[in-house]
Amino acid sequence: MTIRTELRLSSPSLPLVGVVGALQSDRLSCVHALRIRPELRMFVVEVDDADGASATALSALDEVVEATELGRASGTAVLKLTVRLDDSIVEAFEASPDAVLMDSITVTPDGWLEEKLFEDYTALAEFQTACESNGISVEVVSVDYDVAPSADSAPYGLTERQCEALMLALSRGYYERPRQTTAEALADELDISQPSMSGLLRRGEQQLLSVTLSAPNRSEDPSA
Repeated sequence: MTIRTELRLSSPSLPLVGVVGALQSDRLSCVHALRIRPELRMFVVEVDDADGASATALSALDEVVEATELGRASGTAVLKLTVRLDDSIVEAFEASPDAVLMDSITVTPDGWLEEKLFEDYTALAEFQTACESNGISVEVVSVDYDVAPSADSAPYGLTERQCEALMLALSRGYYERPRQTTAEALADELDISQPSMSGLLRRGEQQLLSVTLSAPNRSEDPSA
């Protein structure tokens, strides 16, 4: 099952964030991105003429290796920027190579707003873990499914993968004190990485707490 997500990534180290700071606008649109080497990315961006940016000016920025103007149309300049990534960004991006960019990236002084396609929730969880482990905050703005939920869907708004992880953890004594197993052992059973397993459990727990604690009381007796 593939899922389409809208994500907000926040970090001052993300590529092009520094470029926005050099513009008179508070955002720019990246219409294409290409990996050259792990530490180098090529971005095609659209910049309004009113922003006062030029290829020469952007080339002077520390993160920009090369800037080339590809053309102009209707008051918009199209620029090709080759950008050198911070080591932490390289680690985050290289750890999640299977995510597919679906639309242009909107870059702001705080980070990126983008749409990505993931194979499943495990891939999304691995992407979030890789980003958060390298100082990039990830907010899932929206999720669209390629199939409609069925009557057999996991309860409480959990994903099937979260439900599977939680049930396995419960059955193996993960929530007992002292714990009878580890997240690493659970991950081995599901054939996923330990960070992915921890992410599934954490998000599943958050979902359960959100649903159950926000639900109306089922008893009129406050002491019940």
